[in-house]
Amino acid sequence: MAASILLLSGCRTPEPGVDRDAVLQKMKQVADWQLANPSGHRPTDWTQGAGYAGFMALAQVSGDPRYLRAMIERGEANGWKLGPRRYHADDHCVGQMYCEVYFLKRDPRIIAPMREQFDAILAAPREFPTLEFRQRNVTDLWSWCDALFMGPPAWVRLWKATGDPRYLDFAVTNWWRTSDYLYDPEEHLYFRDSTYFNRREVNGRKVFWSRGNGWVMAGLARVLQYLPEDHPARPRFEQQFKEMANRVRLCQQEDGLWRSSLLDPASYPLKETSGSGFFTYALAWGINNGLLPRAEFEPAVRKAWEGLVSCIADDGRLTHVQPIGADPRRFDADATEVYGVGAFLLAGSEIYRLGTPPRRARSTR
Repeated sequence: MAASILLLSGCRTPEPGVDRDAVLQKMKQVADWQLANPSGHRPTDWTQGAGYAGFMALAQVSGDPRYLRAMIERGEANGWKLGPRRYHADDHCVGQMYCEVYFLKRDPRIIAPMREQFDAILAAPREFPTLEFRQRNVTDLWSWCDALFMGPPAWVRLWKATGDPRYLDFAVTNWWRTSDYLYDPEEHLYFRDSTYFNRREVNGRKVFWSRGNGWVMAGLARVLQYLPEDHPARPRFEQQFKEMANRVRLCQQEDGLWRSSLLDPASYPLKETSGSGFFTYALAWGINNGLLPRAEFEPAVRKAWEGLVSCIADDGRLTHVQPIGADPRRFDADATEVYGVGAFLLAGSEIYRLGTPPRRARSTR
């Protein structure tokens, strides 16, 4: 009877509370499998950087010291250095974890190599007339959409750690250079790079890769997390986040997940957990930070989490992760990767927080 009254009055029945213990159990199950089965990628690789981001998120919500300890041990083993390519955003991704450890430990040694490398970039920036992807060495700039997860959140975090406005200015300026080039204002989605502008799927639609757009949405959330409330670019970031969120929600499939191709899911029917994980993270983050209306987005987010959990094998291995690539592909349903685990853990950290009062992004030093 009460539910009928709510429906007749135009209100939706409230979602039941989040079972936080169940969410943490699934996060720990997946994280523990990954720790017991470490990725063979280079320890400063972007794949690892995405995984580290998820482990830091788990450390924050769980309070279990094992996960933070694992990240500190990895940072120490890396000498707190970024990847070997000075300019390449993929090699900056691990800096997100370094800065988050620094926020807890306040040891200048943790961010010193990162600061030295970013200062060298600022002193001798790379210059290209456009972001056209066929240019030699153009990946020294953020010329592909994945870079918006790898690079800007690291630069923004270093600004947060040091107060040096040059790092924040670099992140904001170069985000919008990439956006102006790769963002489709009609579809509210990102092309992976310029080589996809004129490609089409079997159904005639434009090619918009799920994980590529997941990288961007997660990157938006991780920039907005620290971007000052009064920053002149913040309204533009929030507007893009909302545009993409509304478009992505319409691409969600009945099982709660997304397919490798956002606009041609029929050609890639296998569910995919890395793009889905990043979307779930970003959408839940948007709800928790008051940027997305809970009534519209919470059902989609909860359904997405159920879909992600359904892809955990009995031993804790996260399956249905599309292997490394640049566009929609068919792949083995048993495939896993550390970046998929990172996306899952990021998603879980925000699902865990659903039901708490909305929080605004941290904006001051």
